[in-house]
Amino acid sequence: MYQINDMIIYGVNGICKIVDIADKEFSGSKTEYYVLKPLNNQASTIYVPVNNENLKKKMRCVLSVSEIYEIIHSMPEEKSVWIENENERKEKYKEIIACGNRRELVQIIKALYTHQQQLQAKGKKLHAADERFFKEAEKLLYEEFAIVLDIKQEQVLPFILEQIQPGLKHGHNNNQSI
Repeated sequence: MYQINDMIIYGVNGICKIVDIADKEFSGSKTEYYVLKPLNNQASTIYVPVNNENLKKKMRCVLSVSEIYEIIHSMPEEKSVWIENENERKEKYKEIIACGNRRELVQIIKALYTHQQQLQAKGKKLHAADERFFKEAEKLLYEEFAIVLDIKQEQVLPFILEQIQPGLKHGHNNNQSI
């Protein structure tokens, strides 16, 4: 069971802090809820019933610092998940983002970055759906890395590049990805 003040990831809402575990009455019935505050939207409050297993499956503990370093150091060897069929790709990427598996997010980012580079060489851009998945995967991964590593979100990519390419110092451009 989660505790008050735990930092968790809740679905695609990103990192949330559990601010309370309390009985609330909605629609006439009283139920115990985790009360979540998304860090990127303090005006929002999310109520997750403690006894609802399906909704609780969307709650995941944030990674530890050592787990983040492990993921970063495995990035160069991580395969990418490119699916030629656009509809199949959309479904698979939607599933990965909803699930939030960090290694699979890295695979999406790598695949879309590589595809983006290939398209740019031909003077083309990513499809809108691919661009959206790219940004969403980066947001989810980078937000968590930033919170756990206590750095700003825009410092995450330079930090990752520094870890996997020793000797490379802040000489990256904004079009780089992992």
